[in-house]
Amino acid sequence: MYLATTGRPDAPPPRTGARRRVGGTVLALGTVSLVTDISSEMVTAVLPLYLVLGLGLSPLQFGFLDGLFNGATALVRLLGGHAADRGGRHKRVAGIGYALSACSRLGLLLAGGATGWIAAALAGDRLGKGIRTAPRDALITLSSPPEDLGRAFGVHRAMDTTGALLGPLAAFALLWATADAYDAVFVVSFCVGVLGVLLLAVLVPGGAASAATARGAAGREARPRAAALLAPLRSAPYRRILGATALLGAVTVGDAFVYLLLQRRLDLAVTWFPFLPLGAAAGYLLLAVPAGRLADRIGRRRPFLYGHGAILLAYALLLSPGPDLLVLGVVLGLLGVFYAATDGVLMALTGPLLPAGRRASGLALVQTVQALARLFAATGFGAAWTLWGPSTALVLAAAGLSAALGGARFLLPEDPSAEGHPSTERRSS
Repeated sequence: MYLATTGRPDAPPPRTGARRRVGGTVLALGTVSLVTDISSEMVTAVLPLYLVLGLGLSPLQFGFLDGLFNGATALVRLLGGHAADRGGRHKRVAGIGYALSACSRLGLLLAGGATGWIAAALAGDRLGKGIRTAPRDALITLSSPPEDLGRAFGVHRAMDTTGALLGPLAAFALLWATADAYDAVFVVSFCVGVLGVLLLAVLVPGGAASAATARGAAGREARPRAAALLAPLRSAPYRRILGATALLGAVTVGDAFVYLLLQRRLDLAVTWFPFLPLGAAAGYLLLAVPAGRLADRIGRRRPFLYGHGAILLAYALLLSPGPDLLVLGVVLGLLGVFYAATDGVLMALTGPLLPAGRRASGLALVQTVQALARLFAATGFGAAWTLWGPSTALVLAAAGLSAALGGARFLLPEDPSAEGHPSTERRSS
């Protein structure tokens, strides 16, 4: 039997009447993510515009590259999660990922105009993100009470998104001040990235308790490494979450395509294109904490489905003949709702189903399946756009997502995280 403890035996009962505080580890990790996202978004805000309009890539080529940069980290995510669980080295493995992303800025600085070197530098950034994401999220789940995980992830994602908002603004301000000196952007981005690594080293606890838990779990199970990577699959609720994540990810169009569709519809000047992600990020920032608190109260299953319903509504609006400016504002807002209701909520839903000694590797597997599914979705949508045009491609995506929502509704397990439901030990065969 596979045991996944969702609560500490000696933990006090959930406090429903008092205002709960987010732990110091969550705030420290949020600060690190905020600084790192400033560094990252300084150089990636204009990527879709640069590849499609600047280099002349077809939508099919862009769809492949966009999915590849996010999906090619699959193996790295799994290895990073497994390495973090071995001995409870979550902080150390996360630090390696943050450092790799920071060093990728030097690659951009040295690349000049060589597209191959630019692609390699961007791939290095994504690899760093793949290494650090699962250990970081595992640290959040290990340092927060199970009943407050939605709030904890909401606060972290809000801080992370603040960095995503500030990064492009900092880059444009720097370009304005230096007369379009892109090298200056890369240098500043590298320095900010290094600051994020230093903050992780100084502010985030080492996690001796989680290390002891992980060593104990590893000693008890003593499985070969390949089997350890797949150990979470012994939990039936976890498998159902994995299946629903794959189903929904395979029909969810990347937000970069949504921005390109908005640009085409509004005939938006290229100088305004980089500001489109800022609208979605602002919505995410405002809604991340309320969505997390709602998920803690009513259970995390429903907000996760509602978030995908929001992106489905965005697709419908893009196909509608409504006023362009209204469609622009509502679609960007719905993108914010989508991320607020799905990103951290999925981790909060999954984390309590995993034992502490397998927390990072289990979360990494969910993230890997989602990334690979979105690689399939991005490539498929790009191919449909190239063959039949953007409208037909969007109709197919909306139809697929509608069907997937119906399937995910039955796949996702019931969630005992709502207030009034005590944390219990789950046992699945």
